[in-house]
Amino acid sequence: MLLRTDFLAAARANQARTRRLIAVLIFTGAGLGYLAGWTIQLFAGTPPPTALDSVWLVSGAGLAGGAAMLVLGSAWSVVALKAGDRIVLGLTGAHEAPLDREPQLHNVVEEMALAAGVPKPRVYVVETEAMNAFATGMRPHSAAIAVTRGLLQGLGRDELQGVIGHEMGHIVNWDVRYATAVGVMVGVIALVSDALLRLLRFGALGGRGRSGRAGGPAAILVLALLVVFALLAPVAAKLVQMAISRQREFMADATSVRLTRNPLGLIHALEKLSAGATTFPGVSRATQHLFIVNPLRNFGERASALLATHPPVDRRISRLRNLGADT
Repeated sequence: MLLRTDFLAAARANQARTRRLIAVLIFTGAGLGYLAGWTIQLFAGTPPPTALDSVWLVSGAGLAGGAAMLVLGSAWSVVALKAGDRIVLGLTGAHEAPLDREPQLHNVVEEMALAAGVPKPRVYVVETEAMNAFATGMRPHSAAIAVTRGLLQGLGRDELQGVIGHEMGHIVNWDVRYATAVGVMVGVIALVSDALLRLLRFGALGGRGRSGRAGGPAAILVLALLVVFALLAPVAAKLVQMAISRQREFMADATSVRLTRNPLGLIHALEKLSAGATTFPGVSRATQHLFIVNPLRNFGERASALLATHPPVDRRISRLRNLGADT
């Protein structure tokens, strides 16, 4: 039952898991940087042949590459955390909604903010007939909630309240901040991996280097490790991002029920959203996980969990009914 759910403990556990996942991504990026520097040093023939054993054990260039990836990831995360909300709102084409033009939307957002015990977020509208919503912001005191015009026109007040409660759940649970950090690290890892694969493809690290001085077996093994790591690192990072998003959707749904005390509102909204959530200009793979339902692809119950950024809507509705909704 809803009253027996310990939301605060669940939120703390959720945040702890996310911090661990971010740490895994950071070390994944550092490992990729180390392998890149290691391979460059071996194929460049920087150390004399007699020093190959020391390179095999500890690579100075590898350490430099790993450190560079740590600095790059940290710096990029700071930039994203400082301006991430403005970037997302700009990418989606959202504009701030005047109170006099959207009184019901502002009223519902204010109600949910009072119920959650946080300041009222800024309110935005995306001018598209698609039905969707998202929240952004690095902390509850500077958050924003955006809804599409199609959602405003297609939902009743109770349904809108359920959606806003869901997005408020992302804010009070600090979901958006951690999702942004993970997304940034995924982007950095993918960018570096793509660059390394391009270098390997054009032979910058291969035959054109002084591989004869690098020591055949060791260099070949390091090159093989680099290729495998460059291919798998962004895939693994993306899977982590998707897993975080799926778990957070369940938590935000439950938080919406806690705030509204009306599971049916969100249930009916999700039923409409599953049919009306389509792509629109400004949506991309970088922002798809922020929406209440994926605007790029509707994953069904049989879809692979490794491919979905959101849980199937049917499963979300089933969980909501288990929280006490009488249908």
